[in-house]
Amino acid sequence: MKKLNHKSAMATSEIALERLMEGNKRFVESKMNPSERMDECRLRLLGGQNPFAVILGCSDSRVPPELIFDQGPGELFVVRVAGNIAGRMVMGSIEYAVEHLRIPLILVLGHTDCGAVTATAAGNPLPGELPVLAAAIQPALDEARALQGDLIENTAKINAKLVSEKISRTGPIISSAVRSGTLKVMPAFYRLDTGEVDLLENSC
Repeated sequence: MKKLNHKSAMATSEIALERLMEGNKRFVESKMNPSERMDECRLRLLGGQNPFAVILGCSDSRVPPELIFDQGPGELFVVRVAGNIAGRMVMGSIEYAVEHLRIPLILVLGHTDCGAVTATAAGNPLPGELPVLAAAIQPALDEARALQGDLIENTAKINAKLVSEKISRTGPIISSAVRSGTLKVMPAFYRLDTGEVDLLENSC
């Protein structure tokens, strides 16, 4: 496994992304690295954490980032919320990772068959706090309606891109890190049927 090169911020984010994609390849091929003994892992991490990437993913139980990227405890800083949207609490968590843990890569991970996207597209009245999720996803849905192809998949992909763009522009901590080149924000898309993660076109 390649170690991060802290001498070059851009190289660091690129290597972090490479580590994720290499891990996903192992996951897809069922060739995952042998797991470290959990008792040894717990003791090793007592001194602190040094994750190399932030994953903003959906809460869907079928999309566990540590598994699909074949990473162990202490390697990923994971924030999960239905629809992988970036509200204030989520942004605070991500800002902590960038400011205090100096993580060079944020990956926003959408996926096929997303329940939050499907509920938003249905357009039915939603109870409780669910309208908050739908309102956040609605701009992606509006954009996707003009495209050919599967509406839910297109919406989930556009949502990942829009959330990536939002994160890159939000607050001085993240926006300044993006401008300086010490941080990359990348949208991606996970396929439930194959286990593959596709990197989407634009990155911030």
